[in-house]
Amino acid sequence: MNLAQHSAVYNMLSLGIASMLFTSIFLWIARDRVLPRFRLAVMVSATVTSIAAYHYFRMFDSFNAAYTVGGTAQAGFDGYNVGYRYVDWFLTVPLLLVELVAVMGLARAVQSSLLKRLVPAAALMIILGYPGDMHTQLFGISNGGWGAISTIPFLYILYVLFIEIGKSLSTQSERVQKMLKGARLLLIATWGVYPITFILAMGNTGAPSFDEVVAREVGYSIADILAKCVFGLIIFSIARIKSAEADANYAQTELGH
Repeated sequence: MNLAQHSAVYNMLSLGIASMLFTSIFLWIARDRVLPRFRLAVMVSATVTSIAAYHYFRMFDSFNAAYTVGGTAQAGFDGYNVGYRYVDWFLTVPLLLVELVAVMGLARAVQSSLLKRLVPAAALMIILGYPGDMHTQLFGISNGGWGAISTIPFLYILYVLFIEIGKSLSTQSERVQKMLKGARLLLIATWGVYPITFILAMGNTGAPSFDEVVAREVGYSIADILAKCVFGLIIFSIARIKSAEADANYAQTELGH
């Protein structure tokens, strides 16, 4: 790996650490700035970025140890622990859906019904994608085969987000509806980066080239920052708006109107 390639990944993982860490600090400190009924969504957002911050530290160390300037592609691939990123996704992707549902303030039965479908589907999507990204050819299934299988729960999540949750948007104010639709689109758009990056490398049955490693790590990291940090801040903003709509005293104290 040459210096430019190594620096691109090094700097992007560093940006990921900073983004996740300081978003976590902000959300943990600011969680009391919303009403208790919406606080869970903010705390879940902070948990997501905290988990991601830890794993970005681990990925940063693993990458620096595995991919050295002038090192070989095979040595780097064998030494870099891709599992850190997938463990992070296994924990955080379901929680992203939890915070989206939690901030809507739906009836408990409706929330429970949505989460019982979304959380297992999200976890299954990550589990099924891992063998393909590791180039294991597990059970004789190609990288592309694992990618196609993991797309099935992804499509189910899309159905629930746009059809089932879409039915509940009518209960929200116009301003909150717009922000929830924007948050939902941001989540899906950033998730779209993962299969694109996956597809670009799935034809390779051996160690990915240095260019593929750079594209994968930079693409995944940008998507993570948008899907976790930016998404979490949107959830926090929605929680503040809904708090103001629910409590006139809060609106006067916190928002000045």
